[in-house]
Amino acid sequence: MWSVPRWAGHDRDIARGRWIAGFSRVIWHGVVCRLVGRAPDGAKFELASLMLKITFPYLWFITFVALSGAILNTLNKFAVSSFTPVFLNIAIIAAAIGLSPHLAQPEIGLAIGVFAGGVIQLLFQLPFLSQEGMLVRPKWGWHHPGVVKIRQLMIPALFGVSVSQINLLFDTFIASFLMTGSISWLYYSDRLLEFPLGLFGIAIATVILPALSKKHVDQSPNQFAATMDWGVRMVLLLGIPAMAGLIVLAKPMLMVLFMRGEFGVPDVEAASLSLVAYACGLVNFMVIKVLAPGYYARQDTKTPVKYGVIAMVSNMIFNAIFAYFFSYVGLAMATALSALINAGLLYQGLHRRHIYRLSRETVMFILKLLVAVCAMIVGLYVWMPSLSQWTGMPLFSRSVSLAGCIIGGGALYLITAVIAGVRVGDIRHRG
Repeated sequence: MWSVPRWAGHDRDIARGRWIAGFSRVIWHGVVCRLVGRAPDGAKFELASLMLKITFPYLWFITFVALSGAILNTLNKFAVSSFTPVFLNIAIIAAAIGLSPHLAQPEIGLAIGVFAGGVIQLLFQLPFLSQEGMLVRPKWGWHHPGVVKIRQLMIPALFGVSVSQINLLFDTFIASFLMTGSISWLYYSDRLLEFPLGLFGIAIATVILPALSKKHVDQSPNQFAATMDWGVRMVLLLGIPAMAGLIVLAKPMLMVLFMRGEFGVPDVEAASLSLVAYACGLVNFMVIKVLAPGYYARQDTKTPVKYGVIAMVSNMIFNAIFAYFFSYVGLAMATALSALINAGLLYQGLHRRHIYRLSRETVMFILKLLVAVCAMIVGLYVWMPSLSQWTGMPLFSRSVSLAGCIIGGGALYLITAVIAGVRVGDIRHRG
């Protein structure tokens, strides 16, 4: 069926090229169809396929961005890698405002913005690498002892970090078979969840990994445990109120950020349900970001992978069960529950190996935070507008009211925490 005629010379090369192009097109279309869970749908399918082709090179650029950022982090240069993602947002916004209105298909402008964002992020980091003397000419050293060691540690780590992406892909695949809008509702909820996770959880994990590695090399187990304890306290101090805020203010946040155009009140109602389900796992997601470096710093990349695989399989099982009863909300519930399993396994492993365990002081610290967050929740419910009032507000008034709730709730949380006995010394790094 796919045989190439045995023509000689140039004609044979042309035939082979046409055959490869045709076969690649079939495979590409098949992949896109499988990802979206349905057969091609004319212009929409072609548009999705084109946008995927434009954005795909972003993977190449962001790989080097991650490598550059990791090098700078080992040199305690955290600001550069932390600020770099801003350029992706700027590129997408600039493309949406300046490019998309001039295109027949405005969506293509956003795809171009993603591509440009990857290029700009990489170019931004190169001068800082050069300043540190790390911008060197690459040389092939596959059998160098350092490369061999990194390769052995990296292979299981690669699979470990891909677990969340596999879960996300599986969630999207299942959501494509559910009610119309499920993918969008889950996407908007996930975007709001990623904000505190990236702002607090990933930032703290990025800072403590080099410190933990140094403590391990210096053979300082007490300081190693103290550094991990500081990381846990920090993510709980910031993550617990963030989780409560996302749950209580789910609808107002969705209204301010997304309710315009085709995204109306029914979509806010629907997306808020998945956001609440996702938010219930926020603290677990953040704790994972702190506990996993406890293994990586000790050059143990296999154990987190093993726990990640258990969580991934659990997530798939929960997806199949919860999606049947709760539709798209069940997918968010499954993700949150699998994060709890992953965090529990990571802590159990560190505890069993006498590497880290929650101290009595940390347990008391958590109880004080819970008292403070309960006061914050009560305060938010007392002074925040009702849903009908939120809906009737213009965008500016809605934004001001939401900002007031966030600032007021945060202030009440901090004040109550101080009254409950939380002091600066409780979150000071003693490692």
